[in-house]
Amino acid sequence: MKTQSALPKLLNTAVIVAALGYFVDIYDLVLFSIVRVTSLKSLGLDGHDLFTRGVMLLDTQMAGMLCGGIFWGILGDKKGRLSVLFGSIAMYSVANILNGLVTDVHQYAWLRFFAGVGLAGELGAGITLVSEILHSSQRGLGTMIVASVGVSGAILAAWVGEIFDWRVAYFIGGGLGLCLLALRIGVVESGMFIKLKDRAHEATVGAGSIWALFNNRARFAKYLRCILIGVPIWYVIGVLDTFAPELGKSLNLAEPVSAARGILFCYLGLIFGDMSSGLISQKLKSRRQVVFIFLSLTTLLVGTYFLMQGASAFSFYVLCVALGFATGYWAILVTIAAEQFGTNLRSTVATTVPNFVRGSVVPMTLSFRALGETLGVFNGGLIVGSVVLVLAFIAAWGLPETFSKDLNYVE
Repeated sequence: MKTQSALPKLLNTAVIVAALGYFVDIYDLVLFSIVRVTSLKSLGLDGHDLFTRGVMLLDTQMAGMLCGGIFWGILGDKKGRLSVLFGSIAMYSVANILNGLVTDVHQYAWLRFFAGVGLAGELGAGITLVSEILHSSQRGLGTMIVASVGVSGAILAAWVGEIFDWRVAYFIGGGLGLCLLALRIGVVESGMFIKLKDRAHEATVGAGSIWALFNNRARFAKYLRCILIGVPIWYVIGVLDTFAPELGKSLNLAEPVSAARGILFCYLGLIFGDMSSGLISQKLKSRRQVVFIFLSLTTLLVGTYFLMQGASAFSFYVLCVALGFATGYWAILVTIAAEQFGTNLRSTVATTVPNFVRGSVVPMTLSFRALGETLGVFNGGLIVGSVVLVLAFIAAWGLPETFSKDLNYVE
């Protein structure tokens, strides 16, 4: 009876909208990687241009996400969680539809930038809203639902990208987002944010002050730790999966492997990893213990990755699923970020942390390539992974437990 009475509160409109919004978010994020080659070929590019222009478009999208993370985070603490949740969905939905109408690479680049800005806001706003609306005993379950439903958008993107023309695939993503906006009716603003407006004079720092995260040593340390514990997730996606063909050759795999398939299987594992990490967190009543469990599993599987000399492609893809599961503490990561800070900085942190984690792919890939040129891709990948994992363990060790923390306070 207790579980049944709790269900309506857990599966409220805010949780459903945040989960579906993140679903479309991931759909768009992954879709570009899937249709990159076919879309650029239809725009008249071929040969090496498919790679160089593709990298440029990915970097442009990432730049948009970094800018958007800061913009939406600050806006969420100043104007409210709902303004960001629906503003970001509207922005990346329109950008998606316009992506299907581009006629040259320059238009494509501008729209990938604006899509990136829009994509940056949905997850942080959704997690912040869900964390503040649900009771402390249900926060982990709510964010688990958001993340688990969200990452499954990658599966839909892979299917749509294979079946439909690339322009139609973008139209579908944009249409899904615009339909989602109709669910705005019934979603209410966070009560904690409303109270924040009434007691703004109690805050020692202004709402949404990004500089407040850097001008206080204790706050900056917590903020940096939140980012570092998430970097291994994107090491797996951005290095081990993205550069699977090159790493596969260095491992003398029996058959060539595909980066697209590696990423797809990784996201499949992420779905179950996010569900499991959320449930384990509820069982153990701890966020930190779950992070240590999944970081340890990630370390074990990364080591296995570099020991797969001569393995088959099938074994490699099975390992990609396992790695996805091990790095499926994404929901826990964003929840921890939201729980570490007061209401006047919570949206800023919960929105910027996942986007800075995604942005960490840039220095990781640059380091991987630089080390690969001198030491080989095998050693380069192993060194980058070792550094990233060690820093993540150190960061997790210093974070305070926040499972049952009362979030109704200001910095």
